[in-house]
Formats: sequence, structure tokens, C-alpha cells
Amino acid sequence: MAYHHLCSSPSSLLRDRHSLSVSPKPKSLRTNPPTSLNLVSLSKTSIRASSSHVSLEDLMSQESQIPRKRTNSQYPDGKTASKSYVWVNPRSPRASRLRQLTYDSRYSSLVKVAESLDSCNPNEEDVLAVLSSLGDDVSEQDAVVVLNNMSNPNTALLVLDHFRKILTKTSREVILYNVTLKVFRKSKDLDGAEKLFDEMLQRGVKPDNVTFSTLISCSRVCGLPSKAVEWFEKMPTYECDPDDVTYSAMIDAYGRAGNVDMAFTLYDRARTEKWRIDPVTFSTLIKIYGVSGNYDGCLNVYEEMKALGVKPNVVIYNTLLDAMGRAKRPWQAKSIYKEMLSNGFSPNWATYAALLRAYGRARYGEDALNVYKEMKDKGLELTVVLYNTLLAMCADVGFADEAAEIFEDMKNSAACKPDSWTFSSLITIYSCSGKVSEAEGILNMMLEAGFEPNIFVLTSLIQCYGKAQRTDDVVRMFNRVYELGITPDDRFCGCLLNVMTHTPREELGKVMDCIEKAKPELGRLVKLLIGGQNGEGNFKNEALELFNHISSDVKKPYCNCLIDLCVNLDLLERACDLLELGLSLEIYAGIQSRSSTQWSLNLKSLSLGAALTALHVWISDLTKVQESGEELPPLLGINTGHGKHKYSEKGLATVIESHLKELDAPFHEASDKAGWFLTTKVAAESWLESRRSPDLVVA
Repeated sequence: MAYHHLCSSPSSLLRDRHSLSVSPKPKSLRTNPPTSLNLVSLSKTSIRASSSHVSLEDLMSQESQIPRKRTNSQYPDGKTASKSYVWVNPRSPRASRLRQLTYDSRYSSLVKVAESLDSCNPNEEDVLAVLSSLGDDVSEQDAVVVLNNMSNPNTALLVLDHFRKILTKTSREVILYNVTLKVFRKSKDLDGAEKLFDEMLQRGVKPDNVTFSTLISCSRVCGLPSKAVEWFEKMPTYECDPDDVTYSAMIDAYGRAGNVDMAFTLYDRARTEKWRIDPVTFSTLIKIYGVSGNYDGCLNVYEEMKALGVKPNVVIYNTLLDAMGRAKRPWQAKSIYKEMLSNGFSPNWATYAALLRAYGRARYGEDALNVYKEMKDKGLELTVVLYNTLLAMCADVGFADEAAEIFEDMKNSAACKPDSWTFSSLITIYSCSGKVSEAEGILNMMLEAGFEPNIFVLTSLIQCYGKAQRTDDVVRMFNRVYELGITPDDRFCGCLLNVMTHTPREELGKVMDCIEKAKPELGRLVKLLIGGQNGEGNFKNEALELFNHISSDVKKPYCNCLIDLCVNLDLLERACDLLELGLSLEIYAGIQSRSSTQWSLNLKSLSLGAALTALHVWISDLTKVQESGEELPPLLGINTGHGKHKYSEKGLATVIESHLKELDAPFHEASDKAGWFLTTKVAAESWLESRRSPDLVVA
């Protein structure tokens, strides 16, 4: 009976394996050198039961049993009762006296002693004064109960020392040390636990599996996974074989310590031998896959976890949401979030933060704003990083009004204040919208807050002045870049090139001088265009030289802007040369596609000038096909996409539709396919026949 009470008490006295699953977030992950663990133990197909597990039943004394009393009482019919026990009304005074004789009463008094020891001064006199209430007849079981219920490591050491002195018959001294180690784990005192372990060895007490599992779990709750690995790898030295629960916990520890290979080795074995893995370990595995960029691996672990019957918790869901945000898979993040809600979990701050990052990176504007509003409704504060994520998303999708509201909320927040990235995003939004006064106002606020404009801010301001055709301000801001000691990069020069597409012809020379200073090879090419110099071979060579020496992420913007500039200057031949070069260098891909039933022109990734040039080339190709006698397909289509430009009321579809009308082309917008303009073979052939006249002049 007493044995049953102890084993069902809040903390197991001996088999404290499950506590290994408790682990806080680590401070960092770093790669460790190859493990020194004897991997022979990893190849075992079965786990030996540790001989150190001693049942508390062996520690029980016969005196703790409920007193039994034979009786000669008879039933009313005169028959002798066959029972050897007397039934006692639990509400009677006799029941109360009998209850005091059981170990239940003893256990309760021992718990009270433990509480008194936790609160007393950590000196021998005060500790002995509390322990004197136990009397002289103290069993090893009593000592275990007292230490197991303590939480103050300073007094626990004195209590352990006292019990070691008075207990003349100790079946397993290591048990006393193990429960004392648990006290250090409760207070997250790994240094104290390690010192107690050294004391064990000095006194000749051999550690067992429980000793190491307690030290490993202590390392984990202290956020020191490398220490957990260190203790795990010491086990073979003391002839201790980890069991499956310890191994499962070490998947988490190795993963957090940065030894990913070892974590996956143990995980593969766990799946083979069907170990019980806790949710914390699954969370670590998902995080490992996410950091390594294997996002399908994250989802596979999640599905395996559910197949094993392990129920996901909020931490698991948050880890998955964060991974899907890194993967730029907002649709999967949305699906996981719905599953989380349907399973009865309430989102916390980390959930919302993961969703904001996922939606913000993927430019899911409406979804991100809905999450933001829900956080504000619940009174949850955003960090500077989350505010900046929202503002950057607003800059990407053109949410100027929403950005202004978010910025006001951020300024009123007591938890965080705008930083340089905040101002940069706002200036980008107003610059792309051509709102000069608003952009300049944010710049002044930025300077007042003590932040100097960086290359991104200056690039945005130059773009803003360019859209407003304030060329002198463009030059002024360009000069400020050099005053601040900033070296222009490819994106900055691309912005200057874009400004030229908005600049009046008579002022193009001012911007060209800036480009020549910032990037001479680009300046030479632009000079050939503006100067109207002949020499086709020279122009193509200069263009090829330029594209071979710029980063891949700016090649398409450069090519688009150069073609736009050619279109503005009525240099159709040069525009076609650039388009042909872009196709040969694979800057553009898939512009034209052909099948047996339809030929298509895909313009979605092109600027307005580049799209008009591609349309001109395509019409020219169709004319050549007709002249050669080759059959056209039944259907011809032009795909412009259906959206408008995020900072303009016009979309590519609007411009192309207008131009097709000017050409009297028989293309009509498809009713069931937004952004598509279609015509039939018969209509196209008739129109092409009527166009056998001078080349198309691009409007």
C-alpha cells in the first residue's frame, strides 16, 4: 500500500526517465567535432534493462502494512465469516486511528519536512533541527521521500550528508544521490549537479543509468545541449547502457548541439526500433530540416510523428509554420494553421510571428494584414522585426495607406521604436508612388532619429525624383552618395537607368553623366543610344560586354530599362537588338511558345517597352511564316497577365489592348482567361495580309 502510494506520487523516485523530454529553447546551435561516443552501443538491436533499477518494494518494511486482525464474529444467520479482515467505516474514529498507522500519513509528514528544509537556513544546525522531528527510526525509504520532495539544493546537500551518516543499512546509496541530483535539476543548477557527481565518485558510489539520465535532462533544461551530449558519451565509461528513452532524448540534444549527423543517425534507429519519441524531439528534428533547407523533410517528420500516434502541440505547429515561412510556402503555412485551430489549439505570440513572416515574405498582403489586426485585437505587442516585415511587404505590394497606419501604430508602441529599416521601407513606398513630399518627410524623420540614409534609401529617393521628373534633385541626391562615402552598386545604377526612362530628352545628359561616373561601361552604352551614333557592331559588342559583367539579378531590369529607353527615343532597331541579345543570353525565356493548336506570346515578365518590342517581333515572325507558306495554328494568343502595376493604375494588359486597337489587330480579350487576348487563324491571316506595308512603328 505504501509502495503504491510512492509510485503514484507526483514525481517518480527512481525511474525518472520521462523528464528527459523537457527542454528549453537553446541559445545557439554550433557544429561539434566528431563524437567520441563508442558507436558499438548504437548498433545494438535491443536495450538491456538496467540492473540499477531497484523496486521500492524492497525498501518497504513490514511495519508499514495495515494492521490485520482475525475475528470470530458471525453473520446474523450464525455462519462464521470467512473474511480475515474487519471492515471499518471510513468515517469512524477507529478508521482515523488506523489511517495514521499507514505509510500515507508518514508520507504526508515527510513532505512537510521537505518543505521546511527548503525554507530553512542552509546551515547544519537549522537543518538538523528540522530533521529531528523524524525521530531516531529513519528508514532509507524516508530519506528518499524527503530528498525527492525538496527543491533547495543548498539544504539538500546537508540533508543528504545527514542521512548518509545515520543510515547504517543502505541497500543502494546511489538512489540517495540520484534523488539529490533531481533537486539540482529542479533549480537548473548544473554546476552543483556536476560537483555532486564528482563527490559520488570520490566516495566510491558507482553511478547508474538514472544518474546519467538526470544529468542529461539537467543539461537540457539549462539550455546546454552540448553538456547533455558530453554526459551521454560518458555512459559507456561507467558501463551504463542508455535505454530507448535516453536515446530519444539525445536526438534532441545532438540536434540542438549542432551535431546533425548524429541526430539523424539516432532518428533512423528510432524509427527502426520504434522508440517512443517525445514532441520536443520531433520539434527539434523539424527545426534541423528547416535550417538545412530541407522543407519537405520537415513535413515528412510531421507526418511520421502523427503516424506514430504522437499528438502535435503548439511548439510543433509553430516550428512547422516557421519552416514553411522560410520555404516561402504560405499556402502550406495557411493549411497547417487551419489544422492547428481545428485541433483545439489557440495561437500564441510565436504562432502569429511565424505567420507574419510567412505571409510577409511571400507578399500575401491581405493575409499578413489580417494576422496583424488579430494580434492588435488580442493586445499582443509586435517587435521591430515584425513591424519591419509588415512594412517591407507593404512596399512590395504597394499598400501605401496600410503602411502609414502600421507606422503610426509602431510610433505609439511602448515596446519598440522605428529603426533605419523602418524608414527605408516607408521611403521606398512613397518613392515608388511618386509622392515626393511624403518621402522627404520620412527622410527628415529618419535624420532626426539619428539614422544616416544608406544606399537603399538614396536609391529610393533618386527613383522618386525621377518619377516626378525633378532631374536636378536626382543629380543632387547622386552627389550625396559620394559625399557619404558610399560606393554605387548595380542596383543603384539600375535605378539611374530607370530614371532615364522618365526623364525629358533635353535633360537626359544630366543623368547620363551620373551613370558614366558610377558605371563607365553602362555609361558608354547609354551614350551610344542618346548620341544616336551609328555602328551596329559597336553597340552590340558594348551591350554584350555590359551583360557579361553585371550580376545575374540585375540583368533583366537593365535590359528592360535599356529597351524602354530605346522605345522612348524611337530606336526600334536598337530595341530589337537588345531583345535578341536578352534571348540569346537567356535573360528572357519562354516569350514565344508553339503547339499544334496554339501559338502564344508571353509578355508577363517584361516592361512596357520590352513588351511592345516583343509584340513587334512576334508580328514580324507571323508575317514571315505566312509569306513562307507555313500554316498558322487554329488559335493565336497574347498573355499579358491580369494584374495592374502595384504603383500604377495601368497594367500591361491595358497598354497592349490599346496598342492592338491602334494596329487594328483582330485580338480580343478572352472572357474566360483574364489577361489573354485571342484570335483565330482565319482572322490573323486576313489581318497579316492587309499589313504587308511599311514596318510597324512602336507607339
